[in-house]
Amino acid sequence: MPDLLIELFSEEIPARMQARAAEDLKKRVTDGLVAAGLTYAHASSFSTPRRLTLALEGMLAESPTVREERKGPKVGAPEKAIEGFLRGAGLTMDQLEERDTPKGAVYFATIEKAGRPAAEIVAEVLEDTIRNFPWPKAMRWGAGALRWVRPLHSILCLITDDAVATVVPMDVDGIAAGDTTEGHRFMGNGRFAVTSFEDYEAQLKRNHVILNATERADAIWADAQNLAFAQGLDVVEDKGLLAEVAGLVEWPVTLMGDIAEDFLGLPPEVLQTSMKEHQKFFSVKNPKTGRIEKFITVANRETADQGATILAGNQKVLFARLSDAKFFWENDVRVAKTGASEWLEKLTHVTFHNKLGSQGERIDRIAALAREIAPIVGADADLAEKAARWAKADLSSEMVYEFPELQGLMGQYYAEYAGHEAEVAAAATEHYSPLGPSDDVPTAPVSVAVALADKLDVLTGFWAIDEKPTGSKDPFALRRAALGVIRLILTNGLKAPLKSLPVRDDADMDDLLGFFHDRLKVFLRDQGIRHDVIDACIAMEGNDDIALLVNRAQALQAFLGTDDGENLLQGFKRANNILTQAEDKDGVEYSFGAEVKFAEDAAEKDLFTALDKFEAPIAEAIRGEDFAAAMAGLAGLRAPIDVFFEAVQVNSDNDVVRRNRLNLLNRIRVLCGSVADLTRVEG
Repeated sequence: MPDLLIELFSEEIPARMQARAAEDLKKRVTDGLVAAGLTYAHASSFSTPRRLTLALEGMLAESPTVREERKGPKVGAPEKAIEGFLRGAGLTMDQLEERDTPKGAVYFATIEKAGRPAAEIVAEVLEDTIRNFPWPKAMRWGAGALRWVRPLHSILCLITDDAVATVVPMDVDGIAAGDTTEGHRFMGNGRFAVTSFEDYEAQLKRNHVILNATERADAIWADAQNLAFAQGLDVVEDKGLLAEVAGLVEWPVTLMGDIAEDFLGLPPEVLQTSMKEHQKFFSVKNPKTGRIEKFITVANRETADQGATILAGNQKVLFARLSDAKFFWENDVRVAKTGASEWLEKLTHVTFHNKLGSQGERIDRIAALAREIAPIVGADADLAEKAARWAKADLSSEMVYEFPELQGLMGQYYAEYAGHEAEVAAAATEHYSPLGPSDDVPTAPVSVAVALADKLDVLTGFWAIDEKPTGSKDPFALRRAALGVIRLILTNGLKAPLKSLPVRDDADMDDLLGFFHDRLKVFLRDQGIRHDVIDACIAMEGNDDIALLVNRAQALQAFLGTDDGENLLQGFKRANNILTQAEDKDGVEYSFGAEVKFAEDAAEKDLFTALDKFEAPIAEAIRGEDFAAAMAGLAGLRAPIDVFFEAVQVNSDNDVVRRNRLNLLNRIRVLCGSVADLTRVEG
């Protein structure tokens, strides 16, 4: 079966677009081929700075012939209806077949679509893909109408069958498909012809192009680690930067350079961020001192001087960049030593949100809330308020203005120069956490107080002005804030019912609580807890106590995973169904207390005994929030309930006995329902 090779060769594609573009090429071409009846065995896509490549194996040589039967109008239908059917089918009257059906004689048409050669289909699909490619940004050049991310130079489109390679005839805005490509911009040997994907990949490598982005990234990382290891240093891992750099070069040459002594005293995060953002350098750290002492850059070519000229140029530019960073740092330290009052003053003139006031007003709210939360988390109230007032100060600093991603971290550094306590400094960084589901959660009491205050102020503030997430839109990251509150509470084992927290009173807390529950469902489902179990626990009182709710859900999930739990659930559902039907039929509620003196069967009396035995311990366990013990108590009811339903007919002919048994079932319903709303659990 034939193989297909496509390459779209252009000027440099931005690194951030390459991986997605390669996947888009694969999806659009393969979807188009399959829709036209041209299936294949395997597809792979690749990208380099100057090319997108798609290789298909085991493609059909032509699309299969398709026969389709269409039902038409009735025999004797109006002439226009029959003519319309014939036009749609592309047939004439003599090609129709009359068939008897339960509704009378009807015309049928059999339409046969002959298969088409693969080259014809590939040409159509590829041209459509090129003309409608979903680049985030595209451009036109010259006098043509074609739009591409950068000027498109050539199209390689080759079908190989039994070692015979054939160019697919096609032309897109004057760019005719061929069987040639180019290697490296500087080290390649001009254009060359290829006959298959294997030949293509091998010749590219001989012309100093590594086609596979993963292979380029692996080579960069291995070379970088070897260079650092040789001098007893470590490369700071950065997977995002590695992927980006692999998209900037076709033939990576890894070089290590020095950072001038003038800058080694800067915080390592400042050096790392400046080099990454401005020059795409990897940082190299001394493991003994923790300082960033060198950098690694990746060139796109080999040179006669082994990269010395490239390194010299990079170091010159780096010196200028780090001089700026040093200037920002020294200015910020000077301000911090004065107490940074000018930073806090600036924030009073910075709008947080037009309906929620300035950053300064927000800081006041967070400080007041952190003070109130402090006792709940075991923090000193004065220290929590002080930390909250300092936590956002670095937003006015020159360093954070230049590198916003350093917010909080710089506040921690500057806190030392401002004379603040270690807890205040740590809170500047930690109060932003957790930012994502895998982010570390603060545990220091002052940091926890400020982190909770920060996130609760955001949530209640936007709820108060009715700016809630809708669908996939969440411009103020409120879902992340809610998950952050949940993780802070759970990680630190906090007894902090949300409705009892001293938040603003103009927010609809019931509605906000529902939002928290939605986030909690996602969080717990990721931990393997069933949705119906979560719903059963949310339906209980105290559902604003996140720690209690999760404790209850975990215990219930574990209990339902046992034979006792599953059988008791079935017993509860049977009792609840019988009781509900009887109450609906009789128009009364059977909740007035069953009496053992009316019991007639031994199984009935045993159930009374079991309920009397376990009711008090279960209630005590629930009061103590020991849900595992409460579930263990319920397990003791499993056997007597099973025996009761096997031996006893609830709807006795004796009204007194029947009512007594229904009231007994109510005791089961109430006792089981005290643990969770088991009606919401799927049986």
